[in-house]
Amino acid sequence: MNIQLNDVSKSFGDQLAIDHIGFTINSGDICCLLGPSGSGKTTLIRLMIGALAADKGSIRVGETVMPNMNMLHKIGFMPQNDGLYDDLSGEANLEFFGSIYKLGKAGLKQRIDDVLALVDLTADRKKLVRNYSGGMKKRLSLAIAILHQPDVLFLDEPTVGIDPILRRQIWDQFQTIRAGGTTIIVSTHVMDEVLECDRAALIYNGRLIAYDTVTHLLEQTENGRVEELFLIAGREEAKHDA
Repeated sequence: MNIQLNDVSKSFGDQLAIDHIGFTINSGDICCLLGPSGSGKTTLIRLMIGALAADKGSIRVGETVMPNMNMLHKIGFMPQNDGLYDDLSGEANLEFFGSIYKLGKAGLKQRIDDVLALVDLTADRKKLVRNYSGGMKKRLSLAIAILHQPDVLFLDEPTVGIDPILRRQIWDQFQTIRAGGTTIIVSTHVMDEVLECDRAALIYNGRLIAYDTVTHLLEQTENGRVEELFLIAGREEAKHDA
């Protein structure tokens, strides 16, 4: 399922958070929203999932104009902060969210088994979430986000604060989910994570500085390093303000 943003803007009071952004995410791709903290990545995701309405422009997920409540069952969302119930087990958390998605009892049981296996939490399914490590909570949050087998998965800074080995494991899980046909949008400020993606949208001060395949973006740099894209962004920002 593809996503189309057409000249989207969003302000909070006098603060312009998203400034006339437009691009298309192809179905089945992993698209990275790359930018420093405060650049507008989270706001852009909230607009795409329909949690916020744009002030100007339009967003379509598939053929549906967002926001639209009927799209919730087709969208998975993993927020920056773990929205988990610490006094429940990992399995009970999944049962709770499965009931919200109105998954049938028999199907839910099998689906819980499947997602726990994918995120390597089967052995810890009965453990209270308060006793989970930070990395385990991240993986449980991912399991919840994909429980209802969404067509589109949004991941907001999913690897912040976790060690490099676990980060590699989580990205392997993203690739497995994508191989099943799910379109994935992931926001990050970790430079090397863009190399895991098909396309990248470079967001800087609420503006779309560049959007292209990762290969083409890196070809614009002198040394092939992702960090240089931000230097390009700074020069573009200076031109914009001149």
